[in-house]
Amino acid sequence: MTVLRQAVEQAKTIVILGHVRPDGDCVGSCLGLYNYLEAVYPEIQVDLFLEDKSERFSYLKNFDKIQTEAGEKAYDLCICLDASDKERLGAFGPILDGAADSLCLDHHVTNTGYAKQNVIEDKASSTCEVLYGQLEESRITKEIAECLYTGIIHDTGVFKHSCTSGKTMAIAGKLMETGIDFGTIIDDSFYRKTYVQNQILGRALLESIMFLNGKCIFSVVRAKDMAFYGVTSKDLDGIVDQLKVTEGVECAIFMYETGVQEFKISLRSNSCLDVSKIAKYFGGGGHVRAAGCTMSGNLYDVVNNLSLHIEKQLENKPCITE
Repeated sequence: MTVLRQAVEQAKTIVILGHVRPDGDCVGSCLGLYNYLEAVYPEIQVDLFLEDKSERFSYLKNFDKIQTEAGEKAYDLCICLDASDKERLGAFGPILDGAADSLCLDHHVTNTGYAKQNVIEDKASSTCEVLYGQLEESRITKEIAECLYTGIIHDTGVFKHSCTSGKTMAIAGKLMETGIDFGTIIDDSFYRKTYVQNQILGRALLESIMFLNGKCIFSVVRAKDMAFYGVTSKDLDGIVDQLKVTEGVECAIFMYETGVQEFKISLRSNSCLDVSKIAKYFGGGGHVRAAGCTMSGNLYDVVNNLSLHIEKQLENKPCITE
């Protein structure tokens, strides 16, 4: 019996939580679990809370059941997905505190083990891959598979990132066998962009700057630029990944302004950097190849502080090949 099944079968009310600014893996794992519980345990009352509902994931079953504002209800079991620490739950943190029991499923190496029970697989490509291992394979419907496949393609960059393993590909194959339209899922949730999203992407690429002898590249989007184009943070997805594929680059940095002298930072590496260590130093977290944090200060100070850690790794750390 899996840890998930054991916890679920002792509960009558369950709440599912994901991290702030939910991405594809977060939304996919949360809705995948929600749909699984609805199908296998219809007698259990389940609620799902996320701070935002990106319409690009609206094709997923029960997308409309995602709640964005929590009440004061207490639950028998709180299941946290893809959140490495309690702070990543944002405004929904008190729900975890009020639950009789808690379980965290995650794949971040920086996970703090904050729940009463934790299943942390830092070698897994995604939380959706971790969740797949906790489900009964015969009970995974096409609708559940769509959710899990969505999460896997987002955290692997459509199977390009180093976190992709043979196990990841085998699971993806199993999900494809349920009849999902995998090509459309990839196009609609990963590649398709609106006109203004393409505009802000172009602006970020045009104003990008290379440094450390071409080993690093960074770009920033100011709050005034976001207002001019009429975009929000969710319209900035994919910019850092496009910066990352610049020839000769080992590390890509993308940041956007979230307040006065405050920036949300996304870091990506190709082969020689562990950006999770850099992000963790500044209070964030993530993976070896993809991580993030929030930093305060003027733009020069932020880039300079990041570059000190990047340069140190480039000089002293051998390339990571696994």
